[in-house]
Amino acid sequence: MRVPFLDVCSVILIAGAPTLVRRRPAKAGRNSNTGGNDWHMQIEAGVISTISNYRPPPGLRNPHVQSVLASIPPRSLLVLRASERLRAMSRSVVLECGDGVRLLGQVTLASGGGNGRMAVMIHGWEGSSESTYILSVAPELLARGYSIFRLNLRDHGNSHHLNQDMFHSCRLDEVVGAFGWIRRHFADKSLSAVGYSLGGNFALRVAAAAPAVQLDLDKVVAICPVLSPAQTISALDSGWWVYRDYFIRRWRTSLERKRAAFPDYYDFGQLSKFGNLTDMTEHFVLRYTGFPDLRSYLNGYALTGDRLGNLAVRSTMLLADDDPVIPIRGVADMQVPAALEVYRSAYGGHCGFLESWGLGSWLDDFVVRQLEAV
Repeated sequence: MRVPFLDVCSVILIAGAPTLVRRRPAKAGRNSNTGGNDWHMQIEAGVISTISNYRPPPGLRNPHVQSVLASIPPRSLLVLRASERLRAMSRSVVLECGDGVRLLGQVTLASGGGNGRMAVMIHGWEGSSESTYILSVAPELLARGYSIFRLNLRDHGNSHHLNQDMFHSCRLDEVVGAFGWIRRHFADKSLSAVGYSLGGNFALRVAAAAPAVQLDLDKVVAICPVLSPAQTISALDSGWWVYRDYFIRRWRTSLERKRAAFPDYYDFGQLSKFGNLTDMTEHFVLRYTGFPDLRSYLNGYALTGDRLGNLAVRSTMLLADDDPVIPIRGVADMQVPAALEVYRSAYGGHCGFLESWGLGSWLDDFVVRQLEAV
């Protein structure tokens, strides 16, 4: 996420802010009769492997510092500078994804064909193909011979004019269609997917749907993916107000752009009347998605239950115990197939994982290692 209204001094101040998730529970086997630790006992039983080589210095162990500092100046400026060559080499393309749906992407081809692999990168909600976490790792992948495809979800980036109907998180078919378009147009390359937050959720759902549409994917890496949307929206509304207000403001801006693109079709009224994400989401779900209620919609893109039960694509999921946006307890309600490796870290916040005050990214190295793992 990017929080432009917070400066670096604000980030330093929030090092003392309260953690928004519960304390790390006891190891499995301790208080084993208590239901509150069931999700943790399942993790310790082998569903999740614990990351042991990521331990940021004091101050950077605060989840809010991690979540915010990873995407604002000075780090965002450093990433923009480091990604200049990649962005200069990129070209915009409009993908035909089926049923008249068009999505926007940026493709960067590795020199000389590279290593024959392409990483399709998917941003989080209200992010874009220009999100800092994507531009941070993409140059390293390009240098290693990967071609890069940065995909914008519907109504993200500069794409609000491409489709009349609005984005929502259950629009999986068009993202599967986007991968099909990429597969057809770059048939000489093997495809992997890297997704962050909601993008990680989409990447895993695309992988689960891949066999049914004969889509060949090599690997998926999902960073802090949305597990239980109901838990996430609750965490955003009940946690530190900065996250809630950030997403409400970003969503309002996106909706205004949608209204400007289709003025005869949309009249949202006063968007300022919404003070929390639950009410705002329910309002738009009932009017624009076809779902009968908020619960049905949130369940529609959850990774819990057997959603990933038939996953056959080699996949990796990275979660943080202290993520203020994605409660890790949601993993207890997931069916975890053999194709999915799940890692947890005590630190990292939401898509942060900075390793030092020099603003280096442990996360970028993790993504590269996972894509190149045999």
